[in-house]
Amino acid sequence: MPISRRSLLKAAATVPALSLPGIVRAESQSTLRFIPVIDLAFVDPIYSTAQVSRNHGFMVYDTLYGMSASLQVSPQMLSGHVISGDQLQWDLSLRDGLFWHDGERVLARDCVASIRRWAARDGFGGELMEATDELSAADDRTIRFRLKRPFPLLPQALGKAAINACFMMPERLASQDPFKPLTEVIGSGPFRYLADERVQSARNAYAKFERYQPRTDGKPDWTAGPKIVHYDRVVWTTTPDAGTGVAALQTGEQDWQETTPHDLLPVIKAAGDIETRILDPRGYACMLRLNHLQPPFDNPAVRRALLGAIDQSAFMTAVAGVDPAFQVSPIGYFAPGTPMASEVGLDVFRGPRDYAKVKADLKAAGYNGEKIVVLVPTNSLAQKPLGEIAVDSLRKAGMNVEYAGLDFAVVLQRQLKKDPVGQGGWSAAVGNWQGIDWLNPAGNTNIRGEGKVAGWYASTKMGELRSQWLAASELAEQQRICRQIQAVAFEEIPYIPIGLYKQPTAYRKTITGILDGTAVFWNVRPS
Repeated sequence: MPISRRSLLKAAATVPALSLPGIVRAESQSTLRFIPVIDLAFVDPIYSTAQVSRNHGFMVYDTLYGMSASLQVSPQMLSGHVISGDQLQWDLSLRDGLFWHDGERVLARDCVASIRRWAARDGFGGELMEATDELSAADDRTIRFRLKRPFPLLPQALGKAAINACFMMPERLASQDPFKPLTEVIGSGPFRYLADERVQSARNAYAKFERYQPRTDGKPDWTAGPKIVHYDRVVWTTTPDAGTGVAALQTGEQDWQETTPHDLLPVIKAAGDIETRILDPRGYACMLRLNHLQPPFDNPAVRRALLGAIDQSAFMTAVAGVDPAFQVSPIGYFAPGTPMASEVGLDVFRGPRDYAKVKADLKAAGYNGEKIVVLVPTNSLAQKPLGEIAVDSLRKAGMNVEYAGLDFAVVLQRQLKKDPVGQGGWSAAVGNWQGIDWLNPAGNTNIRGEGKVAGWYASTKMGELRSQWLAASELAEQQRICRQIQAVAFEEIPYIPIGLYKQPTAYRKTITGILDGTAVFWNVRPS
């Protein structure tokens, strides 16, 4: 009789003690021990769109504006800003006491270079630079935007916590090619990265930056307000599987597990000394990314025909179990429950799947049995089951599918390849994004239609609608445009939405002060 994943994980979680590295067990009370969802493959959060790189970025780097859990932005590295009467000039003033980890003072020219590097990779940043006539350092503490037209969302662009966040770096690093990953990590954030303690696929370490000066106003609220550090060190330990991580949490070898499997929640709750909660109610929006450059998904009719094979509920059940409190479907191209979301086009996901019809529709659309290579990160707690459901769905639809099970870091690299399938390319891949990444057409890079991100979706129509949305000043008008955007998305299929799940985190009751949003490490303290 085959052993189920649930049984295997429960067995791992209930063993009395697991042998984790002695160096972790020996950490003092001044060290916060954390289990990230996956290994930190890239330390450059501008180059990488991985959530783990973004979380690392907020430890090491800082941002000009911060974002609260209610998605409000406020000055962070800045003391404030001044806007000219015609709204075409913004002067952003750096606050006192900002230093890089190498001891140098943070200067406006560092921030100018950082903004330019970020904007080359981020859609919202690209929109800001498109509206900018001149970006300069007016003096050592003043960052100046001279705009071609008003851009009232400037603070939201520079302060968003979604991928890619606009992290500040020294000019010598920020001036490097944004399409090549940086390997040196120097920021001005509350923690220093200890590169010499890195153990690939196992360990990353951070030390409190003693010269970091938190804001003196406001209250800690996700990436906004004072970032007050209560631990001397934070050590990220990548565990081989979620069950091992839960066991380490139970035995006290670890303090906090970022992502806890839904089917292990009863085990954790029975332990009594572990808390679980959802940090972000907007959850994780999931997608089936399609390669628009290669057959058969270069054909929009094939992409549309495939919608009939997608059972969003099946995808979400594979990740989050059957409890409806942890999953949402159907969803479209904006995070459900947020202002830009709508019901446009969602009927295609409702009702039972008719795979015989899908097969006929695919054939009529021009699918001729081409091999479909689906990239599946086998070491990702969420993306592995998503990938398995995707492969099963495509096979039921009569497609010739090859399951390409790979390490997450390898998947990230391979998705950048534009080669045909026969030359190491790919056809489809799953992905999960925080709901905050799908808030609006400026932030959701996957529907921008510029042909710049993996999948290579290009659309003039989508670009025009996005420009209209950016120019709209009223919420009702923005929502109307987003309904049009979603209608176009269901015509052109930049990717296929496959549902949203809400992800619990787990931590021992010996720590307190964990903030809502994503895993950040200021304000956390021993209880």
